[in-house]
Amino acid sequence: MFDPAILIVDDEESLRLTFEMFLRRAGYEQVKVASNLAQAKELIDTYSFDLIISDIVLEGDKGTDLLRHIRETGINCPVVMITGFPNLDSASEAVRYGAFDYLPKPVNKEKLLKTVSQALKYRELEREKQELIRKNERYQYYLEAIFGSVRDAIIAVDHDLNILKLNHSAQQWLETFKVDIADRVDKIPGEMGAACLKDARRVIETGEIIREHLVECVKPDGSVRMLLLNGAPLETGDNSLKGAVLVARDITVSKEKDSVQDKNHFHGFVGASEVMQRVYRLIENVGKVETTVLITGESGTGKELAAEALHEESSRSSMPLIKVDCAALAEDLLESELFGHRKGAFTGADRDRPGRLLQADNGTLLLDEIGDITPRMQLRLLRFLQEMTFTPVGSDNPVKVDVRVIGATNVDLKEKVRTGDFREDLYYRLKVVEIHLPPLRDRHRCLPLLINHFLIFFCEKHGRRIHSVSDRAMEILTSYSWPGNVRELRHVMERGTILCDGPNLLVEHLPEELAKNFIESPLSGTSTAPRDSAGQSLGRTSDSLVKDERQELLDALAQAGGNKSEAARLLSIDRSTLYRKMKRLDIQAPR
Repeated sequence: MFDPAILIVDDEESLRLTFEMFLRRAGYEQVKVASNLAQAKELIDTYSFDLIISDIVLEGDKGTDLLRHIRETGINCPVVMITGFPNLDSASEAVRYGAFDYLPKPVNKEKLLKTVSQALKYRELEREKQELIRKNERYQYYLEAIFGSVRDAIIAVDHDLNILKLNHSAQQWLETFKVDIADRVDKIPGEMGAACLKDARRVIETGEIIREHLVECVKPDGSVRMLLLNGAPLETGDNSLKGAVLVARDITVSKEKDSVQDKNHFHGFVGASEVMQRVYRLIENVGKVETTVLITGESGTGKELAAEALHEESSRSSMPLIKVDCAALAEDLLESELFGHRKGAFTGADRDRPGRLLQADNGTLLLDEIGDITPRMQLRLLRFLQEMTFTPVGSDNPVKVDVRVIGATNVDLKEKVRTGDFREDLYYRLKVVEIHLPPLRDRHRCLPLLINHFLIFFCEKHGRRIHSVSDRAMEILTSYSWPGNVRELRHVMERGTILCDGPNLLVEHLPEELAKNFIESPLSGTSTAPRDSAGQSLGRTSDSLVKDERQELLDALAQAGGNKSEAARLLSIDRSTLYRKMKRLDIQAPR
C-alpha cells in the first residue's frame, strides 16, 4: 500500500505542529518538519518525499528558493505553497517555479487535507506515468534489439504498400540483389519483389497468414537462391489491420550449413535433435581446450560416452582415459584408488600401488558420480585441482602429474552446495564448463534413429534378421517417457531382438508393461493408460482398443467430409499419423 512521506516547512512552530497533527490524525504516518530553508534542504537531500508543504515566506529566505532547489536537483514531487500575504505576484511566482497549488492563510483542516489528497493522487499518477514511460522505453529497446538481431529479413509495410521498417538483415538482403533501400515494396525488382508484393497484397486484402512461400531468385552474379517467405497481418492495439509483415529466409544458406554441421552420429551418440546438435558442438569446442569439465544429466543419458568424446576430441586422445566410479568405493578405498599407496600404508598394503591419477598422467581422468564423494575426499580433490600435485597414502613425497579432470554426476550439485553437502569452491573448480545431457523424453526426434540403431546393432550381435519395427510397436516406443533414458531403451531393444524370430519386431516382443499400458488417445495423440480410482491400470483388450480407435477415426473423417487434413486437425494429430492409422485399420476416407 502507498504510504506517502510528507515534509512540512514553516518558520512558525504552531503551524508546523498543527499541520503535522492534522496529517497524522488523517492517517499519514511519515511526516517530517523543518523550520527553515537549510533544514528543509538537508531533509530533502536525505529522504525521498512524496509531498512538500512550505510557507512561501520563511525567516530570512523565500519558499520559492526551496522550489528552485527542488527543481534544480531533479526531485519530482508536488509542492504546495502557503502564505499569510496572498497576492497575485506571489501566486504567479510560486506557479512559475512549479508549485502544485497555492493556499492562503489561514488554512483550515478540510482545505489542507483535500489539497494533500489531490497532490498525492497527482504524485501517484505521475509515478505510474513515469513507470509506464520506462517500461515502454525498455520494451522499445528490447524490440529494436530483437528486430535488429534476427538473421531473417523482416519488412513491415502499411496499407498502401509503403515500407514502414526494414531490419538490418533485410537491408543487407536487398543490397545483395543490387536494390537500393526502397520506400515501397512494389519498387523491389525481380522475382523477390514480385513475391513480396504478391504476399503483402494478399495479407492486407484477406488478413490471412502466408506460410512458407518458396521463391527462386536469381542474383546479379547468376547464382540461384531459394527464399522462404512468410507473411502476417500488422495489427494495432485495437486489432485493426495496419499493414503486413514479411519475413524472408535464405534456405539455400541454411541447407549448406546443415549439411556441414548436423550430425546423426557423433562419437557413439545417436540423435539429430537440435538439443543434441548443441551438445555435439559443445563437446567439439571444449574437447580442444585444456579445462575441467562437469558433465550432468540423469542416469542413462550417456555421461560416460560424453567423457569419451571429450577425450577423443582433445590433444590427449593418444593417452589413457582412466575412469573411476566414486559411488562404488568407500572413502578409504577411493582415496587409495585415486592417489595410490605405499607398501605398509595400511593392513593389506603389501606392495606399492600407483593410483588412477598417476595412471592418467598426460591423459584424462573421469570421476563418475562425483557428487557422492565425502567432505574429506572433496578437500583432497580440491587441493589436487589447485596444484596438480598429490601425495600417495603412506607417503610424504608429493607427485606432480598433468591430468585433465572430467567430473560426471546425476545429482544436483548446486543444491548440494546450498545444503552444505558439497564444497562450493570444488563445485566451481569442476564446473569451468558444464555439459548437460538432456533426458530422452526431451529429444523425441532422436527416438526413431536410436531405435533403428539399436535394432541393427543387436541384430548383428545376436545373428537376427529383423528388417523393421512395426508401426504399432514404433508408436509405443516413441510415446514412452523412458525414465531410464537411453540405457533403458537399449535394454528394451536388445530384449526385443532376442525374442523376435521373424522379419518384424512387433508389440509382443516389447516388455509387457510398455505394451499393456499403452493406450493411444486419438483425440490427443498421447499415450495414456486407463486407471481406476486407486490409480491402478485397468487394462483393456486389444480388440476393444482397435474398435474404439477405428470409430474415432471414422467419426472424424465423416465430420470433416472426407478431408484428411481437417480430420487430422480435429483429432489433434499430424496428417502423416492419420494416414498411418488409416492404413493400419484399413479405413478408406468417405467420398
